[in-house]
Amino acid sequence: MKLVSYNIQYGFGADGRYDLERIAQVVACADVIALQEVERHWRRSGEDDQPEILGRLLPEHHWVYGPAFDMDASIRDVAGRLVNRRRQFGTMLLSRLPIVWSRLHLLPMRRMVRPLNTQNSALECMIRTPWGPVRFVSLHLAHVGTEERLEQIDFLLARHRRAGLVGGPWSGEDDEPHRDWTQGEAEPEAPLAAVWLGDFNSEAGSAEYRRIVGDQPYHAGARYLDGFVDAAVAAGQGAGAFHTHVRTTVDGVEKRRLDYCFVAAPIADRVRDFRVDHEVVYSDHHPVFVDIDLDRPAA
Repeated sequence: MKLVSYNIQYGFGADGRYDLERIAQVVACADVIALQEVERHWRRSGEDDQPEILGRLLPEHHWVYGPAFDMDASIRDVAGRLVNRRRQFGTMLLSRLPIVWSRLHLLPMRRMVRPLNTQNSALECMIRTPWGPVRFVSLHLAHVGTEERLEQIDFLLARHRRAGLVGGPWSGEDDEPHRDWTQGEAEPEAPLAAVWLGDFNSEAGSAEYRRIVGDQPYHAGARYLDGFVDAAVAAGQGAGAFHTHVRTTVDGVEKRRLDYCFVAAPIADRVRDFRVDHEVVYSDHHPVFVDIDLDRPAA
């Protein structure tokens, strides 16, 4: 399976051009697509409903959108009738295979004096791959400070480790079949196998990075059952061997690795390839592609 993570900067490229179609063309080859900074009804993007547009541009993919930021954007039409709309900003996940269930996690945040800070989220989606059920998460961590990001990572790790106890969107025996809650389906899985894709706003080797992959200097390559592995490292590449984000500062051009794919330890050995497409400049981030062998049933 081919995975891609792409912070699309609400459709604006490094050239200043707003174009969702070219973004869709870049990611269409992937089986699972994790997008960040996708919005609805903002003036800067022509008040477009971007999830709806991207869904139309990628008709072979199922999709779910998870808004972290939600504000009123209602208008009156020409006849004076109320049109209810929400101004939203969040993450999106698309998949060639059906998305069995999804849920949105609003991440811990801190109120700021300055600079601007906004709510962040993680969109969790369970997909039944040929290998087995896997939880894919499209997420975007805070851009302001390390302390806030560490709180967000701890929140996500705690949810991950409790996946089997929390379960999916419903559990237990249906003792009211006449209400048709389950529509005849078995209880959906909530596996420990997971893949985190997104903009982590932190660099390789940072405190945030170490919080996710662990820090065992005496046992290189040690993997806890409920831990994660950097897909780049699993593919045999260095964690800091490339960049995914370009920023111009007073000191010049700054290139940083902010975007990652972290794979749960039980499936980390199935990662086959990792690459960043530096030719694509349709955002201030570059898309991250991962090939992982989930096309075969587990042995």
